[in-house]
Amino acid sequence: MNKVILILASVLIVSLISLIGIFFIFMKKKNLNKLILFLVAVSVGSLLGGAFLHLIPEIIDTSGFTLTVAFLILGGILFFFALENFIRWRHCHEQDCKVHKKHLGPMNLIGDGIHNLTDGLIISGAYFASIPLGIATTLAVIIHEIPQEIGDFGVLLYSGYTKKKALFFNFLSALVAMVGAIIGILFSESSQAFSSIVVPLAVGGFLYIAGSDLIPEIHAQQNNKFSIKNLAGMILGILIMYALTFLKMG
Repeated sequence: MNKVILILASVLIVSLISLIGIFFIFMKKKNLNKLILFLVAVSVGSLLGGAFLHLIPEIIDTSGFTLTVAFLILGGILFFFALENFIRWRHCHEQDCKVHKKHLGPMNLIGDGIHNLTDGLIISGAYFASIPLGIATTLAVIIHEIPQEIGDFGVLLYSGYTKKKALFFNFLSALVAMVGAIIGILFSESSQAFSSIVVPLAVGGFLYIAGSDLIPEIHAQQNNKFSIKNLAGMILGILIMYALTFLKMG
């Protein structure tokens, strides 16, 4: 029972990190608009860094990079492709096909939700192994979530959400981690098997959202001009994820 309380409390704390966007609420709109595209670039770096530096190595460590894993990653890419087509089609019917960047918000929320599900599973599994490992894993996830949630908040603002709506929906997406934690608690013996399916799907989602949605939007807003600032944002996102690999090793 003590472990269950610790798991749920830890995941709730991790979920509250999604509210970090509250620090941007009082920023002037003009200054925030200048910052948004940079935050989208940071989000791209965080997604790519999260996929290549965290999730894929985790897959290799637990089960190896098998053909099944490869197909699950491809399945994740195809799933998000189909999902995006559906969202675009829905907006097309509702708004006379004037579809631009509004689909980015739902896509980002769903991709982040799948990732948060895996975080809940990972934290739950770590606590069942030992309480110190659970605490260490929770700290690692918290630090990992900070840059990603800032980037996610920027993406939601960029896609047309108000500041309050961006905070609210980002928090709802973060709460999916509680679902992962509960699955881990109820099926502690088989949660690893569930995680081995969800993590590759999350990799596919991260790669699709970064490469198919966010990077083209950055290019479009730059009018195909080279931007040091946006490149720096991507590199910053990747470097933060790289720095977090040392925390995991520790």
